[in-house]
Amino acid sequence: MSAPLAREEVVRVARLARLKLSDAELERFAGQLGDVLGYVQILGEIDTTDVEPMAHAVERTNVFRSDAVQPSLGREQALANAPKSDGRCFLVPPILDAG
Repeated sequence: MSAPLAREEVVRVARLARLKLSDAELERFAGQLGDVLGYVQILGEIDTTDVEPMAHAVERTNVFRSDAVQPSLGREQALANAPKSDGRCFLVPPILDAG
């Protein structure tokens, strides 16, 4: 594959990503990042002059459904499978200390 990145380059990328890497990880990622950049270089050699720019690899049209009003669940149905309720609301254990 491609030559590994210099250790200083990997340290800089790790710092930008706010990652703390061990010496072993720095060595391993230097090789792996070098390989990735090698593949990108190979892709850069491909002639794309007749290829139209695109936002997605697969052509997409509007993938959203229409925003139509539909009936919702009644309170009784919504609370039917709740572990705890008071008949009006879901009851959940407190997660914040009030004191």
